[in-house]
Amino acid sequence: MASTARIYRGTSANLALLARHLRAGRLVAVPTETVYGLAGDATSRAACERIFAAKGRPASDPLIVHIASLRDLARVAAPNGAALKLARAFWPGPLTLILPKTDAVPDAATAGLPSVAVRMPSHPLFRRLIRLAGVPLAAPSANPFGYVSPTTADHVRKHLGSRIRHILDGGPSSIGLESTIIDLRNPRRPVLLRPGAVTRGAVARVLGIPVSRALKPSTHGAQVSPGQMARHYSPRTPVVLHDGLTARTVASGSPEDAWLFISKPRGKVVSRFPGRNVFWLDAKGDLRRASRRLFAALRELDEGGFRLIHAERPRGRGLAEALADRLSRAASR
Repeated sequence: MASTARIYRGTSANLALLARHLRAGRLVAVPTETVYGLAGDATSRAACERIFAAKGRPASDPLIVHIASLRDLARVAAPNGAALKLARAFWPGPLTLILPKTDAVPDAATAGLPSVAVRMPSHPLFRRLIRLAGVPLAAPSANPFGYVSPTTADHVRKHLGSRIRHILDGGPSSIGLESTIIDLRNPRRPVLLRPGAVTRGAVARVLGIPVSRALKPSTHGAQVSPGQMARHYSPRTPVVLHDGLTARTVASGSPEDAWLFISKPRGKVVSRFPGRNVFWLDAKGDLRRASRRLFAALRELDEGGFRLIHAERPRGRGLAEALADRLSRAASR
């Protein structure tokens, strides 16, 4: 089906128009510093249901509610002291907090649970749009459910453009991975539900207490947070994850396969399939640049006609944990 979506530049007139669409319950794909999101009025059950329908997203997978200022937090959630510490340290930015919800947020946005995922994005166009709309905006990634997240307006139009009409172009996402999610329903026992650019160690330093990693979530019933499915962020081409890729590994593979390294491999690997089968996220292995590149690379390889995508698993803590999480879910079967 042909795309019906229009891409808008971030002019004042366009932002005012898109804000009117949002107030009327319509959907707008929006840029964020993490990935592009599909936004709708978070206080409207009908708008939230339209998001689920457009994405093909199961109702058990809750939405993240986005606010423009800390003053708006109490409108959608009941903050505690730990939440306020993290908000002051990391907002606006790529950190989502799980807190008890208020009645302003419909159950359709939270999978029927009494908690809500909330964050304040740092992308200036998105924050201006939230202010102009005058309502908090629910905005999961703007792609068909389970597929690789979009990091440009063109990604959105290519895969969701036949289901929505409005896309705000704010340039490529500067981070490229979805936000870190911390469960603060019990502020004395913070839990990392999804790693991201705000690392578990950074959160623990601000709170002054350890942050545990969530146990494997249930595959049945409502999820407390988005991004908990075992298979997620996945290209159609199967992904095989390796703890290490070497020239011997590549040499033993098929010329129909792609090989995705974190950093540029040495010459023997590249010369095996020069210019066609061997790819890397960043020449020097810088994890911030690699994160920014990951989803675009997976999309490109998915469209390359390969039989399999062999990917290298990053090692270590911090941002490496977030990259490994996305690749593990992309490779899950």
